[in-house]
Amino acid sequence: MHAFSCVEDYRRAAKRRLTKLAFDYLEGGAEDGEALRRNRDAFGQWGFAPRVMTDISATSSETNFWGRSAAAPMVVGPTGLNGLFWPRADELLARAAADAGLPFVLSTASTSLLEDVRAAVPDGELWLQLYVQQDRRIAESMMRRAREAGFRTLMLTVDTPVHGKRDHDTRNGFKLPLRFTPRLVADCMRHPHWSWQMLVGGAPQLRNIAQSVGERADLARHAAMLSRQMDLSLGWHDLAWVRKHWPGEVLVKGILTVEDARAAQAHGADGIVVSNHGGRQLGSTLAPVEALPTILDAVGASGSGGPAMSVFMDGGVRRGADVAKAVALGAKGVLLGRAPLYGVAARGGRGVEGVLALLLSELRTTMQLLGCANVGALTAERLARLPSLHENRSGGAMQANPL
Repeated sequence: MHAFSCVEDYRRAAKRRLTKLAFDYLEGGAEDGEALRRNRDAFGQWGFAPRVMTDISATSSETNFWGRSAAAPMVVGPTGLNGLFWPRADELLARAAADAGLPFVLSTASTSLLEDVRAAVPDGELWLQLYVQQDRRIAESMMRRAREAGFRTLMLTVDTPVHGKRDHDTRNGFKLPLRFTPRLVADCMRHPHWSWQMLVGGAPQLRNIAQSVGERADLARHAAMLSRQMDLSLGWHDLAWVRKHWPGEVLVKGILTVEDARAAQAHGADGIVVSNHGGRQLGSTLAPVEALPTILDAVGASGSGGPAMSVFMDGGVRRGADVAKAVALGAKGVLLGRAPLYGVAARGGRGVEGVLALLLSELRTTMQLLGCANVGALTAERLARLPSLHENRSGGAMQANPL
């Protein structure tokens, strides 16, 4: 059995197992992929400033979200159409998250019913990600069903009024349901394990949407509803409408500016997710980790204009060290997107378990090497901004600039 030493190993295994069409859907970003690359590269602008000779004999990565404990400041974030990578992938992701002591966020575009996900993890911490369509009765039904199933937190995603331009999907002829062109048939023949699972398990369906619409699963129709029937009139005042239907915490996901962060705060959001949708919407944006410090200054514990909010971020997290950097910058936690998907696409449930175990282990090792015995010790003093490589080519030792 191949030894997986890092998330990148799972990525490579996923690429080997999936057809090109499926892997590009998982991996790809908008347009030329500039935002996608920036998300990953932006973590490199900060280096660590470790402290030594500190007591790390009882290091713990545990934290809490609204008083509920989590094994680390990580959340398995919402991703759609996961049944394209492995049958019942949403349930496998939720179970692995629960076993690791982490929350799991189920997407509106999930391929498993939220009720089935709850049955798979009776005691797991489950959150719901919500898209709002023109017919708001669909979102209202989704919220009602999630409340009844014991989901605790709602994540309203607001950065997808329309779908971003994804060149890779256009080149691959990616449409739902999948159309078996000669090129796709040849690709399937080169990936027999994936093809056999799709044949036996059936094509993935957007089951949650179908259930809330009150229709039989119809991938073409319900995918079209997500891509062409989003509520383009959704505004900040609509948080009051969400509150009428959701008694728990409400997070607004898709924030990149101080102005929008302050608007979310002023309209009563419990938190935000600083996010560019994994680089899948706008082709060129700031990376979330770049936008995070100024947003935290405006609305975090040291900000003004309303009660402090919980500020999460996602985008480009591939190492436990990335989690440590985000938390040191002030994030309450990070959402994991592609990393767990690489695991499920490579090895199913065992793959997700492996990815989460790696990230937890890397985070704890990073904390110990930094001299941080707990998450509260991960502060800005543990980071230094690094000069770019071209700034250091004049010679001499590199000098890090404090934050």
